[in-house]
Amino acid sequence: MTEVIDQEHQTEIAALIRDIRDVMARNRLVEGLVDRAQENNHALVEKIVHKQNLTRLSKKLEKLHPADIAVILEALPHEERMAIWELVHSDIDGEVLLEVSDAVRESLLAAMDRDELVQVANNLDADELADLAPDLPEQIMQEVFTALPLADREKLKFALSYGEDTVGALMDFDLVTVRADVNIDVVLRYLRRMDNLPDHTDKLFVVDRYGQFEGVLHLKTLLLSDPDAEVSQVMARDVVRFHPEDKARNTADAFERYDLISAPVTDENNRLIGRVTVDAVVDFIREASDEERLAQVGLREEEDIFAPILKSVRNRAPWLAVNLVTALIASRVIGLFSGAIEQLVALAALMPIVAGMGGNVGNQTITMIVRELAFRQLGNDDIRLLYSKEMRIALINGLVWGFILGLITFLLYQGLALSAVMMAAVTLNFLTAALFGVTIPVVRMKLGRDPALGSSVLITAITDSGGFFIFLGLATLFLLR
Repeated sequence: MTEVIDQEHQTEIAALIRDIRDVMARNRLVEGLVDRAQENNHALVEKIVHKQNLTRLSKKLEKLHPADIAVILEALPHEERMAIWELVHSDIDGEVLLEVSDAVRESLLAAMDRDELVQVANNLDADELADLAPDLPEQIMQEVFTALPLADREKLKFALSYGEDTVGALMDFDLVTVRADVNIDVVLRYLRRMDNLPDHTDKLFVVDRYGQFEGVLHLKTLLLSDPDAEVSQVMARDVVRFHPEDKARNTADAFERYDLISAPVTDENNRLIGRVTVDAVVDFIREASDEERLAQVGLREEEDIFAPILKSVRNRAPWLAVNLVTALIASRVIGLFSGAIEQLVALAALMPIVAGMGGNVGNQTITMIVRELAFRQLGNDDIRLLYSKEMRIALINGLVWGFILGLITFLLYQGLALSAVMMAAVTLNFLTAALFGVTIPVVRMKLGRDPALGSSVLITAITDSGGFFIFLGLATLFLLR
């Protein structure tokens, strides 16, 4: 049932995007009519109809969640995106900005004036403002920071003091605390006086009078316990907790392992300073996954599909240059064996197979290693185990698929020696791919660099050049004597 509802919702969003683009297209047509029209009344009618369409769209947007509005904005070209952004109610501008991609956020912020930016910042909580702060002009942030109440100012400073990949950056300060020495009935009456509970509240946090963390009181326990019982009698003391400097990746792993919805964050003195919620963890996982996919092909930042051409060119250029150099190296390797290729034309047809399959093995290995490095630090024993495992997998796959390709080669060219060279080349290139598939991300990790950045480009270059060299070298040694 949930999947059906989600699919229906996505269909509605897609239909609204089509409606928006249709209205925008009609708007451009109206503007042309106004410029050329001799029948002024007709042009005026068209303009009024267009305004009515925009009003209709505005009302539809008011009913949507900020995340859905973000999806719509990301699906529109720049001009149409700006027009729809003007229709979004200013009260939720900040929430939408937090949901859109970095590239789209940059374009939206660039279109906003000072007053709008200040209003957006003032409508956000301290933890949300910390997420948006890096993209806001320094002058605006200083103005907003000065205007914040002292407590919120301290929270913002605290949140900004931690890196993006730490728990401190994911943490929020909106939580409910209770004392251990009060009765359940007192807690229930306290909750009833509140207008609402913070999102993703599955537990209350128990602290003493000094703010020291003592445990949690799950809502299920709260509802099922005797009203006269004290919180200290029914609360959970042994709970998963985090420190603000813990790695966000490890926290995400813990949320998945223990099925957490929220968890306390404490400082080195065991003082409760905030909480992490599952929505922040899910957002982090999604963003980290996007960054990892981009990094593997050498892209350093998310690229909006409607971004200016020059910006996209600059984003893609660095690793294309690396790819050019590696391609030239591969061509020189082939050039070294041009005589062998001239004598045995079959080599020209077969060598791309060796290189291509090696590249696939290398990318498989690198994907597994990068994924593992993303969630935990690997010790020397772990790295040795990875080398051993991946090399054995490569050897088995190389022998199996090398035999299959050797058999196919024999059927095509009726050459037993050529088939043996094909099998040996495939096996050796698989081993090379596995070796460098582990080495590239591990070395980058040791150097303090992103293990994923450009890994796909590098492994493809190595397996191409290596595959050509191994196959043509073996052919030269054993077929052309």
